[in-house]
Amino acid sequence: LPAEPPARPAPLPSPGAEPASVAFRDVRFRYADDLPYIHHGVTFEVPARGMTAFVGPSGAGKTTVFSLVERFYDPVSGEITLDGRSLTDWDLASLRAAIGYVEQDAPVLSGSLRDNLLLGNPGADEAAVAAVVKTTRLDSLVERLPDGLDTLVGHRGTKLSGGERQRVAIARALLRRPRLLLLDEATSQLDAVNEAALRDTVADVARTTTVLVVAHRLSTVTMADRIVVMDAGRVRAVGTHRALVAEDPLYAELAATQFLAAGA
Repeated sequence: LPAEPPARPAPLPSPGAEPASVAFRDVRFRYADDLPYIHHGVTFEVPARGMTAFVGPSGAGKTTVFSLVERFYDPVSGEITLDGRSLTDWDLASLRAAIGYVEQDAPVLSGSLRDNLLLGNPGADEAAVAAVVKTTRLDSLVERLPDGLDTLVGHRGTKLSGGERQRVAIARALLRRPRLLLLDEATSQLDAVNEAALRDTVADVARTTTVLVVAHRLSTVTMADRIVVMDAGRVRAVGTHRALVAEDPLYAELAATQFLAAGA
């Protein structure tokens, strides 16, 4: 008889803080006074909890959304709010403590696997570490490593595959119990099997956390609660995959070409 598929791990329990809502209202932004605008009046709302995907051609301003949410930069005009409060009213350390961010080329540092996981939350206990390892499907890796979590991963994680490094970065972000999780093309280095597993993980996390994803794969986008379509620094449409395929020509074109090609 074929083996039964493993049960999906339960989502990590919330530490008590509710997931965050985010809104952009007529945001205009450029990186310097002598450079062109990246955002030309970007407006959208993301409710607390669930997954929102940002899609669009290269240069549409998707990743810049994340930079502005983290307050690496401030908009030239317009307003960005978290929980209805302007980001400028938040203590910067408190704001960033509420956010988990995983970039496309997520860094893994020298040291042990455990060191890397605990980087953002050194006080996490064994139960929390075990939960996040299981949630991100790193448990099979830990079982294979000679010293388990205490195995040295090499300079910049050279003993791990690209997909394993990506999952370590996501596990590290989750261990911080973020109220808002930002994933910037975080599945780009995963093979099809691990990408599918991680999509399930993100769906689980989105039940208790607000998740924003910059994505180029159709498989990631179709499971989102809402999709924000950006083009040339503007939001041109917001909706579900089914609705946008029918109603937005740009999204329909992307779904028929770029997404399918990238996700094949």
